[in-house]
Amino acid sequence: QVQLVESGGGSVQAGGSLRLSCAASAYTVSSYCMAWFRQAPGKEREGVGGIDTDGNTIYADSVKGRFTISRDNAKHTLYLQMDSLKPEDTATYFCAARLFTCPPPTKYCNGVYCPAPFGYWGQGTQVTVFS
Repeated sequence: QVQLVESGGGSVQAGGSLRLSCAASAYTVSSYCMAWFRQAPGKEREGVGGIDTDGNTIYADSVKGRFTISRDNAKHTLYLQMDSLKPEDTATYFCAARLFTCPPPTKYCNGVYCPAPFGYWGQGTQVTVFS
């Protein structure tokens, strides 16, 4: 059973930084396609970015250059470093895992992973960016 637990959310002023963590069951981070999603009130869940088992990363255009996804296989943890935060980044952020391969580009939503192919989800952590 894959378990994912996010932490690190909070309130931050625009321009600030936060680092989210996703603690996973053993070997999940190294063996699964891992991704971050977010959902703002009244909006659909959208992809933020992800990392495949080879360490390749992709990002949504809206966060490219500001957010960085990384993982520590020894600690079974996925990270999302968020810099230069904007009020529009306010959302609940979710960590997700998909067994083995990441979805191909033909299955992307707006240039990044769609939520549906991911079978394992954390409970989410709230990020609020105020101006």
